[in-house]
Amino acid sequence: QVQLVESGGGLVQAGGSLMLSCAASGRMFDRDAMSWFRQLPGKDREFVGVISWSGLTTIYADAVRGRFTISRDNAKNTVYLQMNNLKSEDTAVYYCAAGNVNLLYGRNYKYIGQYDYWGQGTQVTVST
Repeated sequence: QVQLVESGGGLVQAGGSLMLSCAASGRMFDRDAMSWFRQLPGKDREFVGVISWSGLTTIYADAVRGRFTISRDNAKNTVYLQMNNLKSEDTAVYYCAAGNVNLLYGRNYKYIGQYDYWGQGTQVTVST
């Protein structure tokens, strides 16, 4: 059974940091792009960032660029989201996703329909 399991969420003060992890099992994802999305209650799931299968290309949403960093360890089948200088507006449930998404052409990586596998989500709450 293929699974993506996020961890590392929690409560943090504004200006603080958290690192989320997404561990994959069931098959290797070393040829898939891996993304992070987030969602507030009653709102659509929004793109946070994506990393190519090689780790050489990363793309971020404007709201997090310069504060968040995505990395991956293909040997561990794990992707990470380092979040620094957190703001109250970063409060959301964070999801990782995997899929055979082309990062070079167009912006399909922003759309949830492009991904085949999703984690269950982890809550991040930033207090002021």
